Amino acid sequence: MNDFYTGAKYLTAGFQLISKPGIRFYVLVPLLINTLIFTGVIIYGAKQLASLIDWLSSLWSWTEWFSWLLWPLFLIITLSVVFFCFSILANLVSAPFNGFLAEAVAANLTGKKTKPRRMTELTRDIIEAIKSEATKFIYFIVRAIPLLLLLLIPILGPVIWFLFGAWMMALEYMDFPMGNNGMLFPEIRQTLASRRKLALGFGIAVMSLTLVPVINFIAMPVAVAGATKLWAEQIKEDNHEATE
Repeated sequence: MNDFYTGAKYLTAGFQLISKPGIRFYVLVPLLINTLIFTGVIIYGAKQLASLIDWLSSLWSWTEWFSWLLWPLFLIITLSVVFFCFSILANLVSAPFNGFLAEAVAANLTGKKTKPRRMTELTRDIIEAIKSEATKFIYFIVRAIPLLLLLLIPILGPVIWFLFGAWMMALEYMDFPMGNNGMLFPEIRQTLASRRKLALGFGIAVMSLTLVPVINFIAMPVAVAGATKLWAEQIKEDNHEATE
């Protein structure tokens, strides 16, 4: 249980880190991307649902009473899809910035300045970041589709889905500091699996933050910052010793 608590508290550390000099700049771009995509998805989904309800009502008038069930269902689906798929898709766009944010946080924690990159290095990093996000997205989709069926099972289904979401959040955000240290996605999964309680504690904290209106808009940079400190203080040394 200590690992759960330890993992969760690093999200709080993320709030403290994103306001520090040299880090704030890298928070603004992901925050803007997060806000634009989140707003667009919700507006588009609501319009599509309204059109669907109107269409059903025009075909069968008796379905009008059913509309009060569709809106709550829409909210449930939105929570599931937006807080999981949206997070990964938003990071697909902002991944390069999140990688730089993780570097800035690591520099703040160690006191070591990052070396300026050449354009070719920046291009390579951006391509690698996008490839990593695509890999995580495929990993999520392959497992999410069958797991969605479990939502039909009362209590157990939602619990399993929530834990899977927390695991995905841990993989998503720990990938930035760990990827900056040369680790590929399969190795990141294996490393976090060896510290599963720690990873789930952090992932559950991130999941909970995404459920808080307004504050969830800064969940991405806060999670990246918290994940970077978690990597530096809890996992990096253990991983280094294991490879020796």
